[in-house]
Amino acid sequence: MTPTEAEAVVAIATLAALADGNNDAQEQASIASIATRLGLSTDVMQRAASGQLTVAQLAPSLLSDESRQAAYDAALAVVHGDGEPGASERAFLTMLGNVLHISAENSVSPVVVTTPLSPGAAVPSDMDNHILDQAILSAALEFLPDRLANMAILPLQMRLVYVIGQKHGQQLDAKQIADLAGVFGIGAVAQVFEKVVRKTLGGVVGGLLGGLFGGATGFAAGATVTFASTYALGHAAEQYYAQNRTLSVPDMKVLFTRFQNEATAMYPRVQDRIQQRASGTSLANVVQSIRG
Repeated sequence: MTPTEAEAVVAIATLAALADGNNDAQEQASIASIATRLGLSTDVMQRAASGQLTVAQLAPSLLSDESRQAAYDAALAVVHGDGEPGASERAFLTMLGNVLHISAENSVSPVVVTTPLSPGAAVPSDMDNHILDQAILSAALEFLPDRLANMAILPLQMRLVYVIGQKHGQQLDAKQIADLAGVFGIGAVAQVFEKVVRKTLGGVVGGLLGGLFGGATGFAAGATVTFASTYALGHAAEQYYAQNRTLSVPDMKVLFTRFQNEATAMYPRVQDRIQQRASGTSLANVVQSIRG
C-alpha cells in the first residue's frame, strides 16, 4: 500500500466518523493528532472533514484490493466504535461497500465492537487480579493475526468497568461507561481509529516513520499502550466507584495517569505472559466471552 492509498484510507475513516451527523470538533482533532503521530498528512483528512472530498473522489486513489479492504475495515471499526450504528451510519457503510466493491460478508463482523453488558455477569472476588488479567488479555489482542482483532479491545475495557460498577452496586449502561472512559481520554472513535490505522497501515506507517510501528516493534508498542490504558482504566474506575462517584474530573485524570505510569513500568515484567496469552487466545473465544 502506498502513502497516497494510506492517506485515502485515513480520509475515508474520517468521513465514517462524521457519518452520524455529529461534526464533533474534538473528535476530528483527536483523529488529526493520531494521523500526525503516525506520520500521515492531515491535509486530506481536513478536506474530507470540511466536505471538500467524498468517498467517490477518494476511491480512485485506492488502487489495490488490499487498500480498498483496509478502507472499508477502517470505516467499519470507526462507525462501530461507540456502539451499534444508527441509520445514517449503516447507509454510509452500504454506500462505501458499493463504491469500493466490498461485500459485507468479507468484512469483520460488527458484533466484535458492540458492547453487550450481561446483567448476570459474575463479580470476581479478587478485583486487582481481575484487572491485571483483563489488561493482559486486551494487550494480547494486539498480537493476534486476525484482521482487526483489536476491535475487541474497547468492548473488553467497557465490560471491565461494568463489572467494577456491579461490585459497588452501580447499575450502568453502555453510555455511562463510555462517558467515564472518555474522561480518562479513552474516546471510543479516536481509540478505535488509532488501532485500525496501526493495524491496517502498519507497513506503510512503518516505512514513513523509520520502522517505529512496523513489524514486531509495532505490535509491542500497541500492546504496551493497550495494557497500560486497560490497567489504568480498571484501577481508576475501582477507586471512583469505591468513593461513590465523588471524585472530581481532575482527580480522576490524575489517578488514571498514575496507574498508567505504573502499568507502563510493569509491562516488561508481564510481556511474556501477554505473548503466551496471545498464543492461546482466538478472536472467536474473545467475542464469545464478550457476548457472555
